[in-house]
Formats: sequence, C-alpha cells, structure tokens
Amino acid sequence: MIRRNWQLLEQLHISTFFAHLAACACIVTTVNAIEPATPQVRVTNVRRVFYNGEHNAFTDLVRFRDRFYLTFRSCPDGHMVFPTSSNIILESDDARSWRPAHRFSVPKRDTRDPHFLIFKDKLFAYTGTWYCGDSAPEVREFNKQLGYAVVSSDGRTWSKPIMLEGTYGHFIWRAAAHDGTAYLCGRRKREFVETPTDRRPDCEESVMLESKDGLIWQKRALFQTHYGNETAFLFEPDGSVLAVARFTLSDSQLCRSKPPYSEWKRTNLDRFIGGPLVAKWGNRYLVGGRKTVGDKGPKTSLDWLVDGKLHEFAELPSGGDNSYPGFVELSPTRGLVSWYSSHEKDDSGKTITAIYMADLEVTASKINHTNSAD
Repeated sequence: MIRRNWQLLEQLHISTFFAHLAACACIVTTVNAIEPATPQVRVTNVRRVFYNGEHNAFTDLVRFRDRFYLTFRSCPDGHMVFPTSSNIILESDDARSWRPAHRFSVPKRDTRDPHFLIFKDKLFAYTGTWYCGDSAPEVREFNKQLGYAVVSSDGRTWSKPIMLEGTYGHFIWRAAAHDGTAYLCGRRKREFVETPTDRRPDCEESVMLESKDGLIWQKRALFQTHYGNETAFLFEPDGSVLAVARFTLSDSQLCRSKPPYSEWKRTNLDRFIGGPLVAKWGNRYLVGGRKTVGDKGPKTSLDWLVDGKLHEFAELPSGGDNSYPGFVELSPTRGLVSWYSSHEKDDSGKTITAIYMADLEVTASKINHTNSAD
C-alpha cells in the first residue's frame, strides 16, 4: 500500500509539473545593480517542481554523488504543528525531472525544516520536531523539541529516523561541517525555563552544537544570547565562521567568530530575513530568505553580502507563506535555487503552497569579492 501510494504521489507530482510549467514562467524581479560592486544575476527557468495537494514548505538543496537532492516538509493539515507531517526527499540527475528518493516522519511528532549535510562521505537529512501526541497540541512545548536525522551512503538507501543525542529541548536548524566536525544551530529557552506560551523570544538563545559523527551532539558555543532564531553557518578554510541569523521582526544579524568560537561579534543587518541561507558562490557571498516589503507583503529574495551589507539582486516569484531557500553552486557563475511559496492558486481558486526552483547566472561582475563579507 505504501509503495502504491508513493507511486501515485510521484505520478501526481510529474503530471502537475508539466501541466503548470508554463504557468510558472512568472515574471522575476531582477534588481539591477546600482553599485558596481554588486554583480547582476539573471534568474531563468522558474518552475514549480512539486505540489501534491498538501502544504509543502521549508526547502533545502544539495548535490551528492553527481545527483541533486531536494528536501522539504509536506503536511495535509497545513503550516502549523501536526503529527501528520513528513519530510520528502526527491532525487534528480539534471535538476529538471525529479523522482521520489525517501519520505519519513516521526511518530507523535511534527517534522519540519529539513536540512542536508554531506559529512564523512554520507548524506544526512536533519529535522527538528515538536512533540504533538496524537493530534495538534493546544500548547506547543518548546522544551520538548528533539532533533532527528536520516542518513544515506548513496542517496538511494536511507536509515530509519535516528534520534540525535544532546538535542532534547533544542529546535535544530541548518547544519555545516569543517575539519571533521559537524555543526548545528540549536534554538532553546535560556536554562530551559517554562513559560505560559510556546514562544518567548526574549528568553530564547541560540547555541552552536558540534558532533564528530553527526548523531551525538554537545554544546560548542552560545552565539545569540536573546532572540535566538534560525541561523545558517558558513565556514571559511581557516575555520572562521560567518553566520546569518534571523533575529527580531525588523532585522537580522551577522554573527562572526574564530576557533575555538568562544567570542562572537554580532552586527545587525538592515532587514528581516526569514529562513536564512548563506553560501559561497565563486568568491562571493550569497544570502537568501524572506523579506517583508510594505504593501507587497512577504517575498523571497536573494542578496550579495558585501562589506557587511546586503545588496539585493533578485526577488523571486513568491507571496504569502514563503521562503526557506536552498542553493547549489554549479560554477562560479551558475547556480540553482529552491524555495517554497503560496503565491499561486489551483484551478478551483484555492491557494496552494508548493516547491519552486530557478536557474541563476551571474551576467556582470566588476570587482573581486574575496573576503568581502566582513
């Protein structure tokens, strides 16, 4: 029964892809570079790659063993916390045609925000989970969160969900690796304090967790002391780390440190970034995530990070519930980006939340951006 349902899901997704390919050739707002320091980027081949009638969100993208892998959460009950949620992993040889690789869930828990990590020649897919019981909880208990992972050596055969030791009480987010050690962002309440509501940003903090095997974790450093939130790490060859962190509702943070990561420099960016991404593209620094622009509402945008400032180069077709991009570099001038959005409607007029992808190409560059993130 599971195999047949999965085959039907695959057929649905493939037929939906071709049926809506033309409809998804949306107008992309490409922001022309005002300053010569910011290269222009052409965004092409915008396509909807997955929609199955459920709420699909929170993407990540990776290239492993010469194949592309895309992951995201899918839930029939919507965006919020439900035990009916699961994480889907798709596989592709060309980033055009996708096929199911794996789908997993955790009993009595909401799985969300899946992220990839290539570590010690294996592909890890990490997920944070809220405890639900048998139904959506009336009060989401932050201190009962727990991280899980599925692991594969070839991208085809996957482990069952593995509980991550040391993550209880933490909502885990993006992962990164450097010099034989894996790192995770872990959001938690300070001293695991109990509060009347599930969220109290003033008493939330973010820790850098580390692991030698990708499964057993411990605290390395505290890098956000309050308003701790979703954070993406980028490690340089010398071990220094640049982190882009969601912060308040009006701004975000750059967090920098050097080994042993005991001291951090934090500077506020001039805008809010929801579901942040940071990646090296050639010798430039790419940042992506959700912005909020006046009456236009939330949009997924892409920026260059130069001298500690963001320079937007593209606003992707998006609206409503959206963002959480993934990125794969194909060359110093070509790349792929994934994201989710609810800016389209189905034939009945119902808003859908689907997974999208586009091709990126640097078309003009006038300066060298090496070490220009600082």
